[in-house]
Amino acid sequence: MNSHVLLLTRSWRLSRSAKCLSALCIAAGMALAGEAPSHRLAADLRARAGSDVVDVIVQYRFAPTANHHARISRLGGTLRSSMDNVNAAEYSVPASALNDVASDEDVLFVSPNRQIRQMMDIPAETVNAEAAAMAHYDGSGIGVAVIDSGIGLPGYFNHIAYYASFTGDGALDRWGHGTHVTGLIASNGGGTIYTGIAPNANIVSLRALDQHGNGTDATVISAINAAIALRKTYNIRVLNLSLGRPVFEAAALDPLCQAVEKAWKAGIVVVVAAGNEGRNNSAGTNGYGTITAPGNDPYVITVGAMKDMHTSTRTDDMIASYSSKGPTAIDHFVKPDIIAPGNLVVSTMGLLAGMRQLYPQNRVTATEYTLSGTSMAAAITSGAAVALIQKHPSLTPDQVKARLMKTASKTFPFTSVAVDPATNIAYTSYYDIFTVGAGYLDIEAALTNNDVAMGNALSPTAVYDPATGQATVQSTILPGTSTVWGSNALWSSSTVWGSSVWLSGSSTVWGSSTVWGSSTVWGSSTVWGSTAPFGISTTDSSESNDVAINGEN
Repeated sequence: MNSHVLLLTRSWRLSRSAKCLSALCIAAGMALAGEAPSHRLAADLRARAGSDVVDVIVQYRFAPTANHHARISRLGGTLRSSMDNVNAAEYSVPASALNDVASDEDVLFVSPNRQIRQMMDIPAETVNAEAAAMAHYDGSGIGVAVIDSGIGLPGYFNHIAYYASFTGDGALDRWGHGTHVTGLIASNGGGTIYTGIAPNANIVSLRALDQHGNGTDATVISAINAAIALRKTYNIRVLNLSLGRPVFEAAALDPLCQAVEKAWKAGIVVVVAAGNEGRNNSAGTNGYGTITAPGNDPYVITVGAMKDMHTSTRTDDMIASYSSKGPTAIDHFVKPDIIAPGNLVVSTMGLLAGMRQLYPQNRVTATEYTLSGTSMAAAITSGAAVALIQKHPSLTPDQVKARLMKTASKTFPFTSVAVDPATNIAYTSYYDIFTVGAGYLDIEAALTNNDVAMGNALSPTAVYDPATGQATVQSTILPGTSTVWGSNALWSSSTVWGSSVWLSGSSTVWGSSTVWGSSTVWGSSTVWGSTAPFGISTTDSSESNDVAINGEN
């Protein structure tokens, strides 16, 4: 966030004499800076050394110039792509030169080009999507950018306005995830009963994941930049990111988070999957603190997954135990923001998709397929955002986020138990603010509501008090701005998040004596520590294939 960025960039400015104009003097100035300030180099880069070449993203204080690229070149590096919208560039550099790169006075932060993967009917009825269809809010005239593995069934979409690939091997979806996600947003059904929430939306398909569902920070950021550039051409108002990776640093320093913030500030509603790590207890947190990036960014709408239980009513629905939970690592933002159906969801699947070969048991028809995960929940929420914007075109991203959160259903059980069909292991879930956010998506309620929030809708911050073993929520306010979550009756905390997620009606969220117990989540070395609780391997996937493919009972 900008307030943090300012604090991190006001120091370490080198002085140069007016005579130091040559390339040699510039290189010498970089050397005189000495060892790079530790906070300018990502934690997972600090131990790298030797002659190995590392693919990195360098964030600058302003858009990098040819002079910046030349400096990297003199250190043995190569420019791979420029990311001017986030004041960054991707380079391949020798590991031995990383400290020199970070010592440049214009550099804000250096991070690896990390791996990213996808986050893997009745769901529409569950979220009352028929209200949009009956009122003819079908996405007409609204552009939605989908950054994923592409589209493999173009005939199933009424308006594919634009497509491009950032993977180097064409725009066709050879994995299947992108087609499935896009189908939930905007498929015309191809003559079947399965259609998207907004079947007439203008689809901008930006392929950033390859034939195995893998991508990198650089491919996704490049796709985000393209969406921003194409915003006016195709009236792109919504951007779907059903993908992610672990959190490595604060959102203010993460290039992926900075890219989604640029899109948000450009007027695009960014919807992101929360991640599928809700069962991950490797750090003793019972899955808390596992929201993935860029879902950890306070601007975006981060979506967790519900199970519709194969009925059209909402009363029997339960949280999917694999849905990632907040608070976010490092920043401790309250996430997810909202939840939507994401378990065993039917949507489109291309005939050449790799998923069809690996998981033939998930086939419903020749062109329909079942998948589970927060990916699907994010896509359904994106469709809802498209319908809401079609009815109210003047809404800002913050107003869309606030409207969806306030109108979400907030009636839940205290706990529920889910069983993994593959292992027969039972998982108990609690319906607290870090699991369900502001509640269960309700498209009809959002469309019939006319409240307009004023100010930003940044996700609030959870603050832990070790003396009491409890956490409170504080609004995240940037300098010179106001917040939606004020004390007024219209947008008070209790109206947005509901009374069930608070303890005794106060500003305290579930304390140690209620849900978790002081020996689990509330330990300072786990959720409330300075690193992500579920590991920092750059090859970690935010997708758990056994969960995403099989779903749960």
